[in-house]
Amino acid sequence: MSSFVFFIQLLNAVQYGLILYLVASGLTLLLGLMGIINLAHGAFYMVGAYVAFAMTRHVMSFWLALPAGIVLGLVLGALLERFLLSRLDSSDHLSQVLLSFGLILLLNEAQRIIFGSDAHSVSMPKILDYSIRLTDTFAYPLYRVFACVIGVLFVAAMHLIMARTRIGMMLRAGAENRDMARALGIDVKLVYLGVTAVGIACSVLAGVIAAPLASVYPGMGDQVLILSFVVIVLGGLGSLNGALAGALLLGLIDAFGKQFFPDFAAFLVYAAMIAVLIVRPHGLFGSRPA
Repeated sequence: MSSFVFFIQLLNAVQYGLILYLVASGLTLLLGLMGIINLAHGAFYMVGAYVAFAMTRHVMSFWLALPAGIVLGLVLGALLERFLLSRLDSSDHLSQVLLSFGLILLLNEAQRIIFGSDAHSVSMPKILDYSIRLTDTFAYPLYRVFACVIGVLFVAAMHLIMARTRIGMMLRAGAENRDMARALGIDVKLVYLGVTAVGIACSVLAGVIAAPLASVYPGMGDQVLILSFVVIVLGGLGSLNGALAGALLLGLIDAFGKQFFPDFAAFLVYAAMIAVLIVRPHGLFGSRPA
């Protein structure tokens, strides 16, 4: 493998890993802070992809799809927590799984009614629809660089919010001990509402960004959901740093696995998860249970 091919595959791995982190970070927040297993998280990724398709097809603007997806995700997340998840506060995981599975069926049926069962493509914005020439024979799409930049900015923003702001302090306090957080005057219900809204918005935004890179089709969120859970298992439950490490690791395995072992790329992803669980059952960054 030449150095240029290695560099391009490395960029592909980072771009893919950062998009996975966008989805997995929201899932990690819900699971780590609220103890909620949301199987519908991948369906919201599909919602974001169809938002990008609808905006580019009818409004002819991909740039409007980004804020529209974020706003829609925030609204859907707030409604989800206010009217559904809040009623499962003391329920077991089986109830959460059944509820979120019902949401998957509802969102998939709504997608079928509105957009049909065909696959669609989403056009890239014209300003990003060209490739950066690296050598006479190698070029790299500018849109993939744009996706990497968005992912890096998101990682930096999440780190600053969690480590440097009062909101992050309240999130960490609620995750550690919700009863003590309530005793200290933190409105835990409001925190949970915000976390759910932001978590769903992250998944929708990831779908918007990923739409021009692949086809938009029914059920496209199912595979992303599975990979997001793999990311969480690799990194450790409830750890955003672990989710980032797991997503980048998964991106590297996927990119270089397809390069060297195209017939076994999917197997390598799950083999890596099994290997990590054998060595560190609580994940790369997860804390060992007391």
